[in-house]
Amino acid sequence: MSKPGETTEDREEEEENKKTKESPPTVGSTIAQPPEGGREEESEDGQCDDRQSLCMLSVKVVLVPGGHVMTMAFAIGLTIEEMKHHLASELKVPLEVLQLYLNVVEEKQSLMELGIRPHSSTQMEMSSSDPTSYPLRLLRPPEHDSMPDVITVRVQKDEGVFKEVVMEIERSHQKKPFLGGYRHRLTGVEYHNAAVQTLPKKRPDRGVLVHSLGIQVTPELKSKLLQCSVDMSTQMTGIGCYVSCVNDKLVTLGEYVTADEYHGRRLKAVICLQSYVRRWLAQEEVEQLRRERARRLAWFDLQERKCKEEKEAQLRERRRRWMNPQTKEDFNLLYHALQKWRSEEEEQINCSLRGAERKAALCALLEQEMEFIAAIGRHQINIEVINQDKIIRNFLNKAAAAHQWRSATGRLFEMDSVPDVRARALKEIYDDISKFPVDQQERRRFLEKLRNTVMEHECQLVWDIIDLIDREMDLMGRDVKEHNLEGLRKRICTLFLQYIRTPAFNPKVIKLLKVHKKPSELQHDMFFCHGCQRYLWSADFDSSPTGCRSRRCRNCTRLDNVARSRDDNSVYQSILRRLRTDEHRLNPETSIPFLLQVDDIRYLIEKVWASCSALNGSRDIYNLVFARWNVQEDWSPWNCILLSKEETSAHTQVEHIHKAYETTFIQWVEQKHSMARQHFNKNPVIAKNLGL
Repeated sequence: MSKPGETTEDREEEEENKKTKESPPTVGSTIAQPPEGGREEESEDGQCDDRQSLCMLSVKVVLVPGGHVMTMAFAIGLTIEEMKHHLASELKVPLEVLQLYLNVVEEKQSLMELGIRPHSSTQMEMSSSDPTSYPLRLLRPPEHDSMPDVITVRVQKDEGVFKEVVMEIERSHQKKPFLGGYRHRLTGVEYHNAAVQTLPKKRPDRGVLVHSLGIQVTPELKSKLLQCSVDMSTQMTGIGCYVSCVNDKLVTLGEYVTADEYHGRRLKAVICLQSYVRRWLAQEEVEQLRRERARRLAWFDLQERKCKEEKEAQLRERRRRWMNPQTKEDFNLLYHALQKWRSEEEEQINCSLRGAERKAALCALLEQEMEFIAAIGRHQINIEVINQDKIIRNFLNKAAAAHQWRSATGRLFEMDSVPDVRARALKEIYDDISKFPVDQQERRRFLEKLRNTVMEHECQLVWDIIDLIDREMDLMGRDVKEHNLEGLRKRICTLFLQYIRTPAFNPKVIKLLKVHKKPSELQHDMFFCHGCQRYLWSADFDSSPTGCRSRRCRNCTRLDNVARSRDDNSVYQSILRRLRTDEHRLNPETSIPFLLQVDDIRYLIEKVWASCSALNGSRDIYNLVFARWNVQEDWSPWNCILLSKEETSAHTQVEHIHKAYETTFIQWVEQKHSMARQHFNKNPVIAKNLGL
C-alpha cells in the first residue's frame, strides 16, 4: 500500500535504496543485474554516503601489448593493491608480474586519492613483467564473455535537476526475437518493440472502477441477415430425413456379468496359463538333466574305454618288447621276466621237494636259467650289430645330405656344396664295399675305386687301407672262399669308415662329430669307476639318492642289475613321463618333475606309497599315476598322491581337501609327505632346487 501524497517514482527510489543497503557490492566485483534490464545507483551531484565503498566508478583496463580492454566497476575506496589482487585472479597470473600505468601509482593509494570522482570512469594500462612465462590475455574471447560493461548516464529528472546513474550493460548470447514495431511516416525512423522484465508504470488511482473490454465493432455499422448451418443428429426417420436399416443388427439382452465374476474368470485363465508354462519349464529342465546325464555317462564310457585301450596298448607294447627286444630297456624287461620266473620256480621247488631231489631240481633250474641267459645274450649281440649298422647308415646319410631351406613362398630348395659331393661319393663307396655277397669282378672294381679315392692323401691310415686291399685282391686271385674273407672285408670297412670320419678327408663330418674337451678341462671332469677300473667323464655316472656321485658307471650299473637284481624301470619311466606331461600342461614353468630321476619315482612308489593306490589299494602298477594332493599348488614329493587312473579325474575336481576327505586319511597322507621330505632332504642338489 502506498502512502497518501507519495508518487510511484519515490516508492521505486526507496525500494532501490533498500536493496542497495541489504546487499552491498564486494570490492572489485561487478554489479549483478537481471537479463536485458538495468539497475541504478543514484548520487546527488557526485556526493556519496558515509561509506565510500558504496560509491562506484568504472575502470577500463587496457592489456598491453594485446590491446584488449576490460571494463569493471570498483568501489571508490578500493586501493591499487586490492584491485591488482582482483585482476590477477581474473587473468590467472601471479600478482608480482602485474604492472599498472596511470601517472605515478602507488600500491597503498586508493582510487579517490588519484583524483577520480565517484560515478565517473577512468582508463589504466596494465602489462606483465614476464610476458614470456605469464602473458596477459583474456581467458575467454569478448564475444563469449558475459562480464557486464559499466557506463555512467546523466539523466534529467526535473527542470534543472540532473541525476547520474551507473548502468551495467550485459553481453547476452541469446539473440532477441523480432517483436514488430512501427515507422514514422514523415522522418522514416523505425521503432522496434522490445521485451522487458519490468512492470509498466501504474496510473494514479482515480477512485473509479474501470473495466477494459475488447470489442469487434468497427466504427461503420452495416446490417445484413445471414443463415448459419447447424449440424444435428437423429436416430429416427422423419420428414426430409431417411435412415437406412439395411446394416442394422438385432441386439438382445444377455446375461449380466459382475466384476467379481469377470475377475474370477480372468484368474482361472491366468492359473491355466501358469500351469501350462510351468509344465513346459519342468519338461525342459527334465530334458536338460536327461541330456546332461547321457553326456556324463558317455564321458564315463569314453574314459573307461580310453583307460582300457591304454592298458591294452601297454600290454601290447610290453609283449612286443618281450618278443622283439631292440633297446637296453627291452633286454632289462627280459631279464626281469627271467628273474620272476626263476623266483616262482625256486619257491615251488622249495615248497614241494626236500633233500637230494630239491638239490637236483635246483641244479636243473640253474642250467635252464643259464641257457636262457645265453640265448638272451646272443640275441642282444645280434641286435647290437644291427643297431650299430643303423647308426653308421644314419651318420653317412646325414653327412651326404644337401643343404635344404624353404623360401618365403614355402618352396623347398636344395643346394650341394663341394663337401656335400665329397661326402656323397664316400658314402657310395662305403655302400659298395659293404655288400655281401658280391661277384669277384664287381668286388675288384669296388676295391680299385676305393684305392683311387684314398690315394689322394698320404698317411698311415691310407697305407693300411691300401695294404688290406692288395691282400684281399691277392687272396681272391688264389680262389679263397668267401666266408674266409669276411674278417678281412670287415676290417677294410672299419678302416674306411675311420677314413670317412676324419675331417681332413671329409669336411662335412665336422658338424656331426662329438667335440672332445681339452685335457685341462678333462682333469676336473674325470672320475674313477670301481667296476670297470677306468677313468670316465662325469656324464657317464648317475647321481645317487644321497646327492653324491655313484661309484660305478652306467654300464657297470646295468651289468650289475642284469647279474643280481634284474629290475625293470620301464613302468616307472612311463609314470615319470606322464607326470612331466601333465605338470607341463598345467604350469609350463614348473621344474620339480624334471629334476627327479627314475630311481626317485621308484622310491616314492615302493617305499613311500607301498606300490598301491591311496584310496582303493589297487596294486596294478600299470594303472597307477601321480596327482597333486592340493590341486592349487604345484606338484612335489610332499604334495602328491598315488591314485589309479579312474580316481585321478575325480580327485582333480576337489577344491577343499578337508571337506572331501576325513581327518584320519588326511593325517595319513601328510605322514607320507613327511617321509618324502625327509628322504629328499638328504640330496643337496634336489633340496637346493626344491627349496628344502
